[in-house]
Amino acid sequence: MKFTLSWLKEHLDTDEPLEKLADKLTMIGLEVEHIEDKAKALAPFTIARVISAEQHPNADRLRVCMVDTGQKNEQGAAAPVQVVCGAPNARAGLVSVFSPPGTFIPGKNITLGVGTIRGVESRGMLCSAAELQISEDHDGILELPADAPIGAGYAQWAGLGDPVIEINLTPNRQDCTGVHGIARDLSAADMGKLKDPAIRPIKGEFPCPVKITVDDEGLCPGFALRLVRGVKNGPSPEWLQQRLTSIGLRPINALVDITNFMTYDRARPLHVFDAAKVKGHLTVRRARDGETLLALDGRTYTLDNNVCVIADDHGVESLAGIMGGEASGCDDSTTDVLIESALWNEINIAQSGRKLGINSDARYRFERGVDPAFMVPGLEMATRLVMELCGGTPSENVVVGKAHGDDRVIDFPLSEVKRLAGIEVSLAETRRILSHLGFMMAGTGPVMKVAVPSWRSDVHGKADIVEEIVRIVGVDKVPMTPFERGDAPRKPVLTPIQLRTRRAKRALAARAMVEAVTWSFIAKPAAGLFGGGQAELTLANPIASDLSEMRPSLLPGLVAAAQANNDRGFADVALFEVGQIFKGDRPQDQLIAAAGVRHGFASSKGIGRNWSGSATADTFDAKADAFAALSAAGAPMQALQIVPGGPGWLHPGRSGTIQIGPQNILGYFGELHPRALETLDADGPLMAFEVILDRIPDAKKKPTRAKPQIELSAFQPVSRDFAFIVDRSVRAGDIVRSAQAVDKKLITDVTVFDVYEGKGIEDGKKSIAIAVTIQPREKTMTDQEIDAVGARIVAEVTKKTGGSLRA
Repeated sequence: MKFTLSWLKEHLDTDEPLEKLADKLTMIGLEVEHIEDKAKALAPFTIARVISAEQHPNADRLRVCMVDTGQKNEQGAAAPVQVVCGAPNARAGLVSVFSPPGTFIPGKNITLGVGTIRGVESRGMLCSAAELQISEDHDGILELPADAPIGAGYAQWAGLGDPVIEINLTPNRQDCTGVHGIARDLSAADMGKLKDPAIRPIKGEFPCPVKITVDDEGLCPGFALRLVRGVKNGPSPEWLQQRLTSIGLRPINALVDITNFMTYDRARPLHVFDAAKVKGHLTVRRARDGETLLALDGRTYTLDNNVCVIADDHGVESLAGIMGGEASGCDDSTTDVLIESALWNEINIAQSGRKLGINSDARYRFERGVDPAFMVPGLEMATRLVMELCGGTPSENVVVGKAHGDDRVIDFPLSEVKRLAGIEVSLAETRRILSHLGFMMAGTGPVMKVAVPSWRSDVHGKADIVEEIVRIVGVDKVPMTPFERGDAPRKPVLTPIQLRTRRAKRALAARAMVEAVTWSFIAKPAAGLFGGGQAELTLANPIASDLSEMRPSLLPGLVAAAQANNDRGFADVALFEVGQIFKGDRPQDQLIAAAGVRHGFASSKGIGRNWSGSATADTFDAKADAFAALSAAGAPMQALQIVPGGPGWLHPGRSGTIQIGPQNILGYFGELHPRALETLDADGPLMAFEVILDRIPDAKKKPTRAKPQIELSAFQPVSRDFAFIVDRSVRAGDIVRSAQAVDKKLITDVTVFDVYEGKGIEDGKKSIAIAVTIQPREKTMTDQEIDAVGARIVAEVTKKTGGSLRA
């Protein structure tokens, strides 16, 4: 939201400096993002006259100008300055804008210095409008009137001393989408007195010949219309043009400029129809599928039944609350004008604008909600402006539906301010603040009746009123109050799932994966692939057609992110995300998951021993990632079981399921199925995993009898490798568990580092090699003792698997 300081002072009687007003705006919740003060930026630029302009001796397109800048020498005579200028309109007698050395030129982003151009010294610059960033004109230097005062500041003379303030509004402050609402807040904050003259109704001279029909009051709660005959449309007056151009709007003609002015001045979007171009009466209805409209932005839009329109006997004339049509727009030939002021359904405006891709000033205000009680006064104010600027005779108003909102009265205990904000505010100050904001208070007791103004649709309860009081008093007045600790020890701040989330993120980042944050919404085909797509998980108002479903898995978003990197030449990616997934609409169906994808050479083979013989990512990378996340999150690793295969989106021969028994499936890992890659429009192979952190059993709260193994041994661990030839059906996990069972105190780790089938191995057999870490506890083990443990390992594995030690 942009406005100028002078525009603000049209509504606020204040002498406060700009800096103080800006600080106060931010403190009351209307954050100032930027202040553009052209007078300050252009202060060094002065008005000067070209005394002479001679051809440059060494350049055909340059002139050597002697410039009178208003400076005098010691004798009181003019002290002209030599300037080399390349503008085609540089000539003797021209009055223009001069910048001396040391001046920053905003249009060129340079600081000017004394220079030599083709052998001739230049001690300044004559400027174009583009170089001062006051317009796009760069064809020549500025030409000012001959009577412009030489030596005077250009910005002050040109009236550029009006700072432009830009504030960032939160969606609930629709009342401050107009300058009047901003002034009201500043008045409540003691920054001045609000100018709020009553809007006098304009008497109609004849009945309005155009009638209004509203087919669906849910889409249009209220509609007001008036005809003004005999107007003379043309350029708007200078003050109005300056108002609009100062905030970046282009003046069009008086009638259109009035509607734009009302939008920014009073947060009341209006629309004007050329009455001669409207056929018959107007109807507010839903568009018919396939209807089209050539809008004022020059684009043709195809509509459907969800879009609300204003139509006449000819067809659609306007997109309700968003943009008018070109066919019925006003131009210089307009003599009779229909002024429309209406109320629209906020949700429908937002949906229609998003669907059509239109971001207009009207949509911005209507989708947030406008003041319903200002519908008719806004029409009266616009009518007066039309008559003052364009003349004409007004008709009587035609009003359909409600011309005001519902009354809201809140029982407000005065003690709520102290209870919720911790500050004491007197009854007199409370009354002053709320009355200046437009609230009405009744009563003197501890509980007051507070009537909410029509323009504050965001205020619904006691806490909202406390917020209004506190932001005006100042959030800096809220005392810093420490929490009561008491005698009992402090409880953990983070919940178990928050701890699991944090630890899983750290573990995956330590495996050289990069965290990604993706949309919680995905396309319907992707949702169906991962078990979603139920009606209760479909968004009623999606922000885009391909973001219509709540995600049942983190993987579609991660795959899309990996593919986006691949498309840009970064094929070797390892991404992870820890976030919420949705299996249903019940609270217990909303789970926290950790997921990751690897593509190309983004392998974890550098972490530990590489037994697969490949530097590219494979299924075992995904398995290791899943185990790392589960281990960090506190899963009982000794109880985990790996079952071959997984859901349909994983390759059946290159995937696995992680579970603690068949009733508690923690997640899956493996290579994505080619059909899944096709659905997700991604290049393979892609390795992926997803584990559900919510399904990890909670740790036992009561300590067990067994003492935890927390001591670190002072003795060097020993590693021994074993290779066993077993049947192809034997699982590597069975060999690992058999080796671990030999001596759980001495054997601290067993890992698989090689699986081999081929030459030298019988058909139907395979070789599985394991590395066993033996950690002495009481003394350094002798070779005989280590060999004895190894012999027990061989005996136990061969007994349990039916295999033999590979020679």
